[in-house]
Amino acid sequence: MSQEFIIFPAIDLHNGKVVRLKEGDLGRLTQYSDDPASTAGHWLSMGAAWLHVINLDGAFEKSDNENLQALQTIVRTAQEYNARVQFGGGLRSIQAIEKVMKVGVDRVILGTAAVSNPEILPEALSRWGGECVAVSLDARDGKVRIRGWQEATDLSALDLSKAFQKQGLQWLVFTDIARDGLQTGLNLPKTVEIAQTTGLKVIASGGVSTNKDVQSSMDAGLAGVIVGRALYEGTVNLADFLNSRE
Repeated sequence: MSQEFIIFPAIDLHNGKVVRLKEGDLGRLTQYSDDPASTAGHWLSMGAAWLHVINLDGAFEKSDNENLQALQTIVRTAQEYNARVQFGGGLRSIQAIEKVMKVGVDRVILGTAAVSNPEILPEALSRWGGECVAVSLDARDGKVRIRGWQEATDLSALDLSKAFQKQGLQWLVFTDIARDGLQTGLNLPKTVEIAQTTGLKVIASGGVSTNKDVQSSMDAGLAGVIVGRALYEGTVNLADFLNSRE
């Protein structure tokens, strides 16, 4: 495995618990754990160098205090393993970013704010640098959705990626909403198109089902892949890709 390629186990938080959604729908929720720190420790003990943590309640603009408390325990666990955490969901202001950075998050992921507030991304990049700020573009049929995927836009994911790259963005997460949580396979052609067109470090997300999906994203030259339900259901095995870390 190329050293540059990163497999990100996903920890999605709802009411302080670890869950997975299907197509971003809270009505199609599966709970996997009520102990996020233990979940983090499980993936880290298998050799994960990064965790991908999402505050679903923040993304849906609901109360998220329990999730932020859970984030603190996840960060502490990651630090014990000398691993890192990228975190997103509901980060709609510089103050919100600053708050989670102080908790110890290594990289923040901006979604809705990057699309609807054009000032926030350049300011965040200026303050924290390109390695510490990513944008997540979540699209259905190539068009970006925001506010927890509930609000449609006419904006092209590819066009927005180009615009963000010109602002200094380095890291991008691309999710095909129609595949997320369904284990139907990644939308690899679109993900690769964005990476090759923009030169961004693109992390594939949405629909990973088997080890083959992980291998395909690796072979395609992407920067990484986020794996959620497939890990929890056991259809992707981290040990097949990661060596145990001391």
